[in-house]
Amino acid sequence: MVSSNLAFQLEVTTQPKIEVQESPVKWCSVSLSDVVSRGKRLEASVFDVEAKQAREKISKGIYGTVALAGDNGLIETAYYPGWIQRSRLKRIYCDREYGEGFYLPSQMTDIYPKPEKYISRLADCDMDELRLKKNTLLLTRSGTIGSVAYVSKTLDRCVFSDDVIRITFKEQYDLGYVYAFLKSKVGNLILRTNGYGSVITHIEPGHLEEITVPNAPIELRKRVNDLIVRSYALRDESNEMIDEATQLLVGELHLPPIYKMEKSDSTVDTYSVKLSNMNLRLDASYHVPIVDAIIAHLHQNADEVTTIGDPRISKEVILPGRFKRVYVDEGHGRVFIGGKQLGELDPCNKKYLSLVHHGERIAKQLELHENMTLITCSGTIGKVTLVGKHWESWTANQHIIRVVPANSEIAGYLNVFLASDYGHQLITRFTYGSVVDEIDDNHVRQIAIPLLKDRAVQKHINELALGANKKRYEAYCLEQEALRIMNEEVILAK
Repeated sequence: MVSSNLAFQLEVTTQPKIEVQESPVKWCSVSLSDVVSRGKRLEASVFDVEAKQAREKISKGIYGTVALAGDNGLIETAYYPGWIQRSRLKRIYCDREYGEGFYLPSQMTDIYPKPEKYISRLADCDMDELRLKKNTLLLTRSGTIGSVAYVSKTLDRCVFSDDVIRITFKEQYDLGYVYAFLKSKVGNLILRTNGYGSVITHIEPGHLEEITVPNAPIELRKRVNDLIVRSYALRDESNEMIDEATQLLVGELHLPPIYKMEKSDSTVDTYSVKLSNMNLRLDASYHVPIVDAIIAHLHQNADEVTTIGDPRISKEVILPGRFKRVYVDEGHGRVFIGGKQLGELDPCNKKYLSLVHHGERIAKQLELHENMTLITCSGTIGKVTLVGKHWESWTANQHIIRVVPANSEIAGYLNVFLASDYGHQLITRFTYGSVVDEIDDNHVRQIAIPLLKDRAVQKHINELALGANKKRYEAYCLEQEALRIMNEEVILAK
């Protein structure tokens, strides 16, 4: 008989001990002179800890340091057009047949940038001063600062904005070496911050004199430089293969230059549309004549015109739903990119998506796989890229539509057509939205795709596109090896 209200525990169980993983404390020492120089501010945010530690790491390295710029520095020249005169260059934009392709700083890191604007040859500026020269290092100096690029064959002679600093070196092997250093996390952090750790909002050539780099042996510098040079050579080769594939496509379909198809004799953009062709769309952009002209031309010159939704073309067209993102530190989640980064070989500013919170969504909607075609569907419509092997299992946001090709025999051909000027017109004709432009997966399934009469040519186009993608994967691997050497054998060497 129980004579009390006490409960007796027959078996003792041990409660699991919950351990909370605390974030490492970020700290650094700050000199009194720094405090005074920063307006006697004592908040930690004024002195970026990671930037201070990065500078200390470089200064205490086993190879010592050498100035990036200055009398004894590695740089021979660093300038941007109009720097000496301290004046902005005047730009007069025009149609493509009357001007030169004009590139923006945001396109500098793209594998194969295409001009978004055209600048008049009659503009009051020295066009040659704006042209890039081969074997030059580029830095963005305003807006998104600290982006780095190497001028190889693809960018040689291209007309770029004066918001890009052009840098040449006394020794050619230092070009790839400094590129790798400034691409590394430590080097890029130093580039984007001043001695106190505060982010610089605008970089001038004079700021480069404040930066020091590890003074590694010449043999090590040459190893890094050679890897970067080979990486960019492979990118150039891949671009040439894409050009060849596009020319074959245009030649087989007898397509005239796109600007000729855009021409209209009317001073006002007006046109009539049959009621039977309205397709429940009352927005004028859906019915622009150039789209009808392209589709009519394709029907005349292709063996067949089908759509992306055809099972011979695609297995699936995926538009992920909107979701609240949970980001984690590098190494604890999947790489996560957005539409602005689609043109880059190794996208900068990558984020990492939590597998714990988004595992199911990642597997069904967000995950990228080799030979998928990606199309931006919100904001800037119609940027197209082919997923390379190095992006396998990465993730992308819901503003990018994934087209899963029916097979490897159509994957490259599909991408070449969609990335062409003609494919771009067929994509953007579906744009809707009064504030933010949008298209959806149903629209993408309706995009017209021509199948060529000469299937051998179509096969060759496909092989060229896939071959170009493999070269880009090799280029990525070479650059990653250069960054590994920079991190392990130079910056962190003991």
